[in-house]
Amino acid sequence: MGQQQLLLIILGVIIVGIAIAVGLSLFSANSIQANKDAQINDLNNLAANAYQYKIRPQTMGGGAGSYVGYTVPTKLSSNSNATYVASGATATAITLKGTNPAFANQWVQAIMNVNGVLGTFTYGTDFQ
Repeated sequence: MGQQQLLLIILGVIIVGIAIAVGLSLFSANSIQANKDAQINDLNNLAANAYQYKIRPQTMGGGAGSYVGYTVPTKLSSNSNATYVASGATATAITLKGTNPAFANQWVQAIMNVNGVLGTFTYGTDFQ
């Protein structure tokens, strides 16, 4: 082979290597964003469940106008996206948090108000 052909082969290998590196980087970033979105979706489902608890009468196993006593149902407490917990329950607010068990810095936390609306989202450092 001539010298020019060898240079073209080397150039082709370098370009393919760069393309693979960029592809892996984009895939990783997309995977992190997809997990964040999935956790937010799961927190919205938990918020609906917590609000149902709040408005349900105490005689039917509800909170009678308060989030106090709410616990995340077993079937909703963990999935492939995260593990979910509820804390800081008061009559007017509750904090819901999802943490990815594989990556401690991939978490989403939201405070739900008296009307059942999630607000004040905070995120782990991997989700910034």
